[in-house]
Amino acid sequence: QVQLVESGGASVQAGGSLRLSCVASGSMPSMNCLGWFRQPPGKEREGVASVATGDGSRDYADSVNGRFTVSQNNINYTLNLQMTNLKPEDTAIYYCAARRGYFCRLKDDYDVWGQGTQVTVS
Repeated sequence: QVQLVESGGASVQAGGSLRLSCVASGSMPSMNCLGWFRQPPGKEREGVASVATGDGSRDYADSVNGRFTVSQNNINYTLNLQMTNLKPEDTAIYYCAARRGYFCRLKDDYDVWGQGTQVTVS
């Protein structure tokens, strides 16, 4: 069983930076993909960034491309999201997720989810 625990959420001013981390435990070798998703207030959850654990290929949402960077550490199964030039519309609960499937696109279904960490940009 895989467990994901996010950390790093905070309140920041627009233009600022923040780094989120996700620590994974359990049967991580069974997971081919890791990703970050977010749910803004009153809106549906949306994909932010994903990475294939095997070859490191990444997928980013258009809204964050160029501002956010996702990185992984396959030794200790940590997934990070470096966020820069934050905007008020980035305000959301950010979730870490893992997927067994072959394709690691944001539109694919993810199998395991963390509890989320709140990011507020004002």
